[in-house]
Amino acid sequence: MQRLWKIFSKGLISENPLLMLMIGLCSAVAVTSSVANAIGMGAAMTFVIVFAEFVISLFRKLIPNDARIPIFIIVIAAFTTIIDLSMKAYFPELSKSLGVFIPLIVVNCIIMGRVEAFASKEKPLDAVIDALGMGIGYTWVLVGIAAFRELLGNGTLLGAQIMPEAFQPILFFTLSPGGFMVFALFISFNIWLKKTLDKRSAGAAKEAA
Repeated sequence: MQRLWKIFSKGLISENPLLMLMIGLCSAVAVTSSVANAIGMGAAMTFVIVFAEFVISLFRKLIPNDARIPIFIIVIAAFTTIIDLSMKAYFPELSKSLGVFIPLIVVNCIIMGRVEAFASKEKPLDAVIDALGMGIGYTWVLVGIAAFRELLGNGTLLGAQIMPEAFQPILFFTLSPGGFMVFALFISFNIWLKKTLDKRSAGAAKEAA
């Protein structure tokens, strides 16, 4: 159980795909203008990465090394199509709002990176746990940044008015520069948090020794 938790927790902080690896930032900035979009994108990404890692890990010994990249893309594309069509059927407004960013999950560096670095080498259970950690880590960052931007940029959360009527929205946060600035703040906080946790772990190890 401790081993699985270690795999899972990497995606939350220490190897968070957005805050530490800093990949997939452009699409992340584009969808964090509202919390609803962030939740939808995070759920879609988590669905694709979990099932893609599971399938590729399950058949990892049967996949020829020379053909692994095209096979990875086909598997990722299959699950991306499933979630894209499902969202169009059941959440048409959200699908329209996210637009091209759902189909572009196929070429998202986060999924391809985890599939290549982890799922293709590890057992299915470990791959699923890793995917869940990465997906949830990706989602919490999106939702956190979107909440910050939507609240300050529009005075709302999930479309509901939160700030008082006298509040003047700071439109800067609804634009891409504002999104990247909020990302920078989150990245800085995450680096500080990681260093703090590492120091505590090192101190606990010394005391145990």
